Amino acid sequence: MSAFALPDGLAAKAAPALIDADERHFAAIGDALRRQLDDLSARLDEARRSAAGKGRQAVDRDQEVRRLSTRLRTLRRYRLDLCLGRMVDAVTGDTVYVGRLGLTDGDGGRLLTDWRSPAAEPFFGATHANPMGLASRRRYRWTRGRVTDYWDEVFTPDGLAGHAALDDQSAFIASLGDTRTARMRDVLGTIQADQDAIIRAGSAGTLVVDGGPGTGKTVVALHRTAYLLYSDPRLGHRRGGVLFVGPHEPYLAYVSDVLPSLGEEGVLSCTLRDLVPEGADAGEEKDPAVARLKSSTDMVRAVEAAVRFYEEPPAAATTVEGLRVSADDWAEAFGAAAGIPHNEAREPVIDELVAILTDRYDADPADLRPGLRAALHRAWPMLDAADLIADLWSVPAYLRRCAPRLSPAEIAALQRADPRAWTVADLPLLDAARHRLGDAGADRRRRHRNAAVAAQRAGMAAVVDDLIASNVHDDGEGLMQMLVQQDLRDVLVDEAVLPEAETDRLTGPFAHIVVDEAQELTDAEWQMLLLRCPSRSLTVVGDRAQARHGFTESWQDRLTRAGLDRIELASLSINYRTPSEVMAEAAPVIRAVLPDANVPRSVRDSGLPVVHARVEDLDLILARHAAGEGTAVVIGHPAFTGSARVRSLTPELAKGLEFDLVVLVDPASFGDGVPGAVDRYVAMTRATRQLVVLTSHP
Repeated sequence: MSAFALPDGLAAKAAPALIDADERHFAAIGDALRRQLDDLSARLDEARRSAAGKGRQAVDRDQEVRRLSTRLRTLRRYRLDLCLGRMVDAVTGDTVYVGRLGLTDGDGGRLLTDWRSPAAEPFFGATHANPMGLASRRRYRWTRGRVTDYWDEVFTPDGLAGHAALDDQSAFIASLGDTRTARMRDVLGTIQADQDAIIRAGSAGTLVVDGGPGTGKTVVALHRTAYLLYSDPRLGHRRGGVLFVGPHEPYLAYVSDVLPSLGEEGVLSCTLRDLVPEGADAGEEKDPAVARLKSSTDMVRAVEAAVRFYEEPPAAATTVEGLRVSADDWAEAFGAAAGIPHNEAREPVIDELVAILTDRYDADPADLRPGLRAALHRAWPMLDAADLIADLWSVPAYLRRCAPRLSPAEIAALQRADPRAWTVADLPLLDAARHRLGDAGADRRRRHRNAAVAAQRAGMAAVVDDLIASNVHDDGEGLMQMLVQQDLRDVLVDEAVLPEAETDRLTGPFAHIVVDEAQELTDAEWQMLLLRCPSRSLTVVGDRAQARHGFTESWQDRLTRAGLDRIELASLSINYRTPSEVMAEAAPVIRAVLPDANVPRSVRDSGLPVVHARVEDLDLILARHAAGEGTAVVIGHPAFTGSARVRSLTPELAKGLEFDLVVLVDPASFGDGVPGAVDRYVAMTRATRQLVVLTSHP
């Protein structure tokens, strides 16, 4: 069966001279895929049957299973449509086919070049101004595993041979108006040169991708994630991996298929709320002044002061197990905890005290530890993050001590009748406290682990001693002599049965973090991310004009204040999503409050004017939509509950999404000033085909 299923209207493109070479290449790809699927399935079965082992061996085995499973799923998902297109070299005339993954034939010949490899860069980056050595380029449109359209671009006069009537970018522009679904559609084959240059930028430092609605910021963020994992060995999963942070749950659901479709299933994604347990139920901070206070780095620093309050060594000498511990002894021991999270530092402090006292009094360390642990419980108490922050909001003197720059009025404003009624503004402070305090159960698990290891060693030593005693024929150089060695006895300890802590994977650290809609983050929220990214390697994606609470400074100033350095800025200015008819009405909305807003230029028309009607017309408008295809959203109408193909969202939850039809209900009610204008602008620019504005009054 032919790989091409071109409609009658594209009969000219079905000429054998134009597609026969592709047919032969697709046949070779099909043969190679069948061999790879069989080989991968066999290798995966073998890996699953193999013994898991322990320690690094178990980790390696599990990672191999995941790697094989991921590639197998990708090959099964796409088959021939792994191929994105082809390019012809202007000098050699060689044709290179570019794919989602690299693929070779049985003899090692290259059938598909991975889109992330340097060799594939011209496929995405070539333009008429800079052909990057190409004579021509062809992109395919796949539908259910067959090519239903393709379009050619020619960069040299010699490149005209073997191409259809050239439509250059027009077919691509038309494809942008395709109907949307509940998931972000596949766009890898249509990545543009300006987007590709950003995707392939290096990972050192912070790269800011600034662009208005429809410029493909999210596309760039997701594909850059896959590219960096492929190209930068420092970002592999064993080195920390990548965290992808989105603005809200509907957004994460919308983009959830993109990274798996690129062969990357190990990337963690979350919202800022997900980073702390209290995030799920946290409400909005109703007082803007209080929200501003809590969102500052000064308040994050106050958390550090709040913990240090409990790390001051006793000022007077104490007696432990009949031995005198001076104030200087306490101070020296507390110094051993420098750089260690508070709740994990107790054992190092005890170790230091034991060393001090045994040197001075020649005491038995085992006799000292119980008394020292009891004394330390008073001098260095275990702390809970929620208790710590709640104390700040309920004990004015404590807050004043930890944040001396606050005025009396500000301290009073921060006090709460219910200090645990958490808001979104509290989350960065709870997170900072939790990182600073560390694991409250670390000491207990460490003692249990040490006891388990000691018990295993004792048991193993008894077995070894019995074997040695029972072997009367050993010549002193064989197995029995090996069993005498202590390092072998240590190897025989089974780490698989030792107690381990359950770790929260979102605590990091991560080698790289990608954050979308970053214009909304406060200084305190940036600290949540920096705590998880010690390398300061980030991709920051956003639009200053879409910041609900304003963004008057530059990205450089904002991120420098948050603690980032090595900041580079890349801008996107072409709107591929929003039709010009919609942008013509949306641009004045945002420029009324932000005259210098980065409003992108639309590259296509939908042919559908913006409709203004009454709220009473909503049912009729949605009925017309139901007769066709695509997705729709009603924004600003809480009473509307939505349906299978029509969602009901607030302007804030619509951010980052796109729909064929957007219906705004009473947009004037979204609010005044910058927040209201931003909400209207964001809501309007979700439309990929048509915008309808409904009002309650004429």
